Amino acid sequence: MQPADTAARLTGLVRALRGHGLRIGPAETVDAAAVLDVLGFADREQMRAGLAAALLRSDGQRAVFDASFDLFFPLGVGTPEALRTDPPPLPDDPEPPRFGRPDPLRDQLRERLAAALAADDRAAQARLAGEVVEAFGRYGTGSTPGSDGWSAHQALGRLSPETLLARILAALRENPGPADLSDRVLADEIRRRIRDFRAQVTGEARRRVAELRGAERIAERAVAPTADRIDFLYAGREQLAELRCTVHPLARKLATRLAARRRRAARGQIDLRRTLRRSLGTGGVPLRPAYRLRRPARPELVLLCDVSGSVSGFADFTMLLVRAMSEQFSKVRVFAFVNRTAEITDLLREDSADPARLATRILAEAKVMGYHGNSDYGSALGEFADHHLDAVGPRTCVLVLGDARNNHRDPNLDALRRIAGRARRVFWLNPEQPALWPTGDSAALAYADLVEMHPCRNARRLGELIARLLPV
Repeated sequence: MQPADTAARLTGLVRALRGHGLRIGPAETVDAAAVLDVLGFADREQMRAGLAAALLRSDGQRAVFDASFDLFFPLGVGTPEALRTDPPPLPDDPEPPRFGRPDPLRDQLRERLAAALAADDRAAQARLAGEVVEAFGRYGTGSTPGSDGWSAHQALGRLSPETLLARILAALRENPGPADLSDRVLADEIRRRIRDFRAQVTGEARRRVAELRGAERIAERAVAPTADRIDFLYAGREQLAELRCTVHPLARKLATRLAARRRRAARGQIDLRRTLRRSLGTGGVPLRPAYRLRRPARPELVLLCDVSGSVSGFADFTMLLVRAMSEQFSKVRVFAFVNRTAEITDLLREDSADPARLATRILAEAKVMGYHGNSDYGSALGEFADHHLDAVGPRTCVLVLGDARNNHRDPNLDALRRIAGRARRVFWLNPEQPALWPTGDSAALAYADLVEMHPCRNARRLGELIARLLPV
């Protein structure tokens, strides 16, 4: 590889990682270049590990790095050598077989894949990933520029590796290994191997598309973001589970920032009279300024959380974060609602509360719904103002969490006005982007006229808002 090509690939990788929110400066880039100079390109995995050590700051960034690294420093270019020299046999009918018709190529690849997964042969699985993409992943005719490419979803849909579980399990029972594992453990291990193979197919298809479209473009659009940049509204079950793993590290970081703000606030403002008196001993030069010391009390926090529909993941994560940060506040009370409001502070404090099932438990155990299951912010805010307004005082910061989708019902602005009149500050965190606030059944703009409303689409943005907005 030429030095100019190496520099272009490295700087392209750094730009792609920065686009995904990773903080990489010139110093880290220079260190990465030094790593390439020392390690060379003979051992690709060693080079991957060296660049990761130079560029990354946390384990949570490794998935984004690995996917981007494979685009800018691919294992190969074009069709794999094995497929160029010995391509797999193609069926007589080039069209995908209809339901019920035999597919010799598919059956052959499935047989080989089952054997490779049973033996845990990583090299064979890598070769099969290339063959599967070559055989089933191509789409388009090539007649229109930009219309053709490679699809891992299409290739995996034809192959259906998940349906090989029973066959592989039977093969492992016939040839047991040195460890006598139960069927349940074996099944979990096979599922893991199938997931790894799916990732290999996805990586192979992404590599080929990058050759057609450009590595930087594919790195921007096809690489999954880090957990703290996952959009709350579009996160799947696995992504939410990954996101929950970031609760405690984020809570520790935010607690440190709030404690530092509290220490700075305790110093107060400069006491001009005492500072001038001290300066008499230094010839009128105020070398030792004096401050009006104050003792800021820890604020109280009240959460009003919409736990309905797609916003439940946002509310779930925020409630877990606040629970982890509860020592930073003198009092924390949490209320949940769909169209009725109920306090769930005790439910959230339970040690046995399962984070993955928190929203389900709230819906089952708290009275957050009335005679229907649709969101009604006006009714929920009105019930809070009528029955729980004693939770709000002059030291209380109120956080309202929700998308303000009111199903065309009365927004009950007077209730929110009463809450804001008693609280120290009220902030509304909306997981929707501002461009959607005036659309459909959203009452966001009406509520934004009364309280500060901030877009909060991912965990990183939530951490920034909490660190900046909460009083000390």
